[in-house]
Amino acid sequence: MNKNISLAFYKCKKEKRPALLTYTVAGDNSKIKSLEILKSISKYTDICEIGFAHNTPIADGGQIQTSTHRALKNGTKIKDVFQIVKKFKKFINSKPVILMGYYNIICQYGENKFINSCKNSGVDGLIVVDLPYPENKYFAKKCRKRRISFIQLIAPTTSDNRMKKIIKDSHNMIYYISMLSTTGGKLKVSTKEILKNYYKIKKINKSKNLVIGFGITLETISALKKTDGLVVGSALCKEISKSLSNGQNPVTNVSRMVKKLKNKIL
Repeated sequence: MNKNISLAFYKCKKEKRPALLTYTVAGDNSKIKSLEILKSISKYTDICEIGFAHNTPIADGGQIQTSTHRALKNGTKIKDVFQIVKKFKKFINSKPVILMGYYNIICQYGENKFINSCKNSGVDGLIVVDLPYPENKYFAKKCRKRRISFIQLIAPTTSDNRMKKIIKDSHNMIYYISMLSTTGGKLKVSTKEILKNYYKIKKINKSKNLVIGFGITLETISALKKTDGLVVGSALCKEISKSLSNGQNPVTNVSRMVKKLKNKIL
């Protein structure tokens, strides 16, 4: 499957720590600034998730919605997202990039054209929030042909039977949604409960990289470090908003936060 994603997890396992995955929205708070943020945090993050803005998000909480609003307000289109990825990959080609967003944009753009643009700009993986299994099987096959990892989602409510099918059909990474919530919500379940569910999923196929997202912050990350990977998104979007409100540089502040997150899992 995708080489950069597999190598990132391999490197982290060798270092006996989880991979740190960061999520920021392309174009927040400007196209140039979002690229600068990516370049700056690439020193500390293992995999960069980049959101492509959509005006009717279904899984995103307030912090990511605010980031998305800023990106849309300054005119960020999907072609700009690919340009940001391309420029970032010229800066550091080995750092995996996962695009995350909604199917409506892909559908409007055209599936084949979208996958080709992903390949040409250097995208390593895709998370399409509202394209669940098994409806995503055909699209996932198209991604696999171009060596782009299609990342399947598993929730706490996913049945055992369905979970086994999703894992069997998944590529080299699976995303476990830690709780029933939009992004950025406070953890509604204990980290102990999350890990219990995590290990249950991991047991099905130990060779697949399983990451946890939703509710991961500076306060919760260290309790979950015995996992393959942890995704932090809303906390970073919140930091961008806070920096802008205080008239500070979001590049410096977000980079400082990602460094702290990394230190918590070493």
